[in-house]
Amino acid sequence: MKVHSIRHSTLHSVLQDKRLIAFDLDGTLIDSVPDLAIAVMRTLRDLGLREPSEDEVRNWVGNGASVLVQRALAWAGEEATESALQERAYEAFIKHYGAAPNALTTLYPGVIQTLQALHQHGMTLVLITNKPERFIEPLLNHFKLIDYFTLWIGGDSLAEKKPHPLPLLSAADKCQISPSECVMVGDSRHDVAAGKAAGFTTIALPYGYNHGEPIEHSHPDLVVSSLTELLMTAPHATRTAS
Repeated sequence: MKVHSIRHSTLHSVLQDKRLIAFDLDGTLIDSVPDLAIAVMRTLRDLGLREPSEDEVRNWVGNGASVLVQRALAWAGEEATESALQERAYEAFIKHYGAAPNALTTLYPGVIQTLQALHQHGMTLVLITNKPERFIEPLLNHFKLIDYFTLWIGGDSLAEKKPHPLPLLSAADKCQISPSECVMVGDSRHDVAAGKAAGFTTIALPYGYNHGEPIEHSHPDLVVSSLTELLMTAPHATRTAS
């Protein structure tokens, strides 16, 4: 692991007395919409349906692959509750996305710098995403992020996914850390809702995928414009009412 000169960086005051930070993946650490959109387009093409734009797909991301496919079918005018069609579309999406999950996906600025600093400060870092578990490790390896995380939980790893608090509480339990000492960092209302329900402090980013809604409307404990603001007192961070 390459280490930059960040050993003397300080952490944002909101992280004082915290031991575990849970990160969302899509829309928080990586911009995966370009590859997700291509997979959705190819899926609908396979079904003989019209294809959406990348911007349209961007507003559908956040609840896992199954819901993404349901939203795409509904947009194309198909009845998403038809189980046979949903299953066929889901299998096609998994095939197309699995063939090239990182062809156009990029890291957001400051991700590696921030993870390195938090890791060096002794924070336990975990990844909690609604993306199917099978795609997590390949993406973490591709972007050289895997060594920073103690564990990762996907949308199909447990009986529930975000906004349910179960994945967050499971991570805290496995790491033997109290929820009051944990933080959830994400880009959507589902991350904030899961964090609040689990008793985590919630930090939100405004640049990800939140169905076209300002993240401030979800009332996280803190909004930061970049992950690097977690490494120092952040004068431009916006505190919001809980």
